[in-house]
Amino acid sequence: METVVIRDGDLSYAAEVILRGGLVAVPTETVYGLAGNGLDAKAVAKIYEAKGRPAVKPLSLLVPGMAAVEMVCPEIPEQARLLAEAFWPGPLTIVLPSRSSVPDILRAGGNTVGVRCPDHPRTLEFLRLAGVPAAAPSANMSGMPSPKCAEEVLAYFDGRIDCVIDGGACALGVESTIVSLSGSGYRILRQGALPECEIARFFDM
Repeated sequence: METVVIRDGDLSYAAEVILRGGLVAVPTETVYGLAGNGLDAKAVAKIYEAKGRPAVKPLSLLVPGMAAVEMVCPEIPEQARLLAEAFWPGPLTIVLPSRSSVPDILRAGGNTVGVRCPDHPRTLEFLRLAGVPAAAPSANMSGMPSPKCAEEVLAYFDGRIDCVIDGGACALGVESTIVSLSGSGYRILRQGALPECEIARFFDM
């Protein structure tokens, strides 16, 4: 397989790839992600296989905004909308109850799903063109350093994935913070680029 690198211009080819079940590495402000159609169980399985990721670890979804979250989450609490308004696009993944349309393999058998709107214009354009949420863990082999530029992605996956969108170096280089709102209050599942104190103030109001 030849891995196509898109450095400039139209992203319609990348959107076509994801809609036919292929994999596209995408830039974000945190690290590069390995994206597949998040509503296609076979595409999600390809991500796990490519990364060597344990099946017990769920994947999150990239979306172009809160409106797209309604596709995958039946109920969106007010705190989630406030957090999204404050920090999206940005390095915050919000875990919410999932619709049954989200593949079981992506949820690793659970009943929740993480959603994030990345702060990168190229990836936001790609998501809007594709029209589906993208399952997109970091574009590295499981247990290896997360890539912060297209060249590092290619070192892992050249010839093994369909496409890389080269969006330059990642601005932050640190993974997103993951916060669960699936129960009462909130719980930090992974401390990342967004400090917990920024999240906590929305629950002290």
